[in-house]
Amino acid sequence: DKLSSPSAVARKKIDIFKTIRRVLASETRTLSGLQQAVDASYAGAVRLLASCRGKIVLIGTGKSGLVAQKIAATLSSTGSPAHYIHPNDGLHGDVGAIGKGDVVVTIGKSGESSELNDLLPALKRLKCKLIALTSNRKSTLAKAADVVVYIPVDQEACPLNLAPTNSTTAALAVGDALAVTLMELKGFGREHFARLHPGGQLGRRLTLTVA
Repeated sequence: DKLSSPSAVARKKIDIFKTIRRVLASETRTLSGLQQAVDASYAGAVRLLASCRGKIVLIGTGKSGLVAQKIAATLSSTGSPAHYIHPNDGLHGDVGAIGKGDVVVTIGKSGESSELNDLLPALKRLKCKLIALTSNRKSTLAKAADVVVYIPVDQEACPLNLAPTNSTTAALAVGDALAVTLMELKGFGREHFARLHPGGQLGRRLTLTVA
């Protein structure tokens, strides 16, 4: 159709550099505001993750699901084993991988995603601890959580204020902050990193021996 055809896109005159700088400035402001939002709940989330004697499970849907997968990978590679479950898969049996003693980290900007919230009763029955990363403290997700990590996002960088941009950047940054803080709290050092990254440059440098 005309709206999606390359010729229609080409006819729209925009200042490409101005738009790129505007998006980067918008995301930078979001991250700056995020620093001011750090409170006791952030520390509470770190302590809960550090005390976990079971598994750390990340859950999110859509773009938040992609962010959740990256956070799970970062946690795993820095000494805090974690894995991702899609909420739809959780509703169809994968929730069986979660049990008492586990900590579940859920990510949802609005906290009202039906796919995610439909899973909450099952998580409650499993008696696992729940951390919510959300921009809505009054949401269904927030009310169900043991710890609510508030991520303030006034609007997206998308001109329609629809496509997840600032919100996903902020959630990803919070995930990195939690992972790095856990890493330092556990004393995770270069030798531990090398064991978990045998194929990387650092891993080869730290583990390579000459017979």
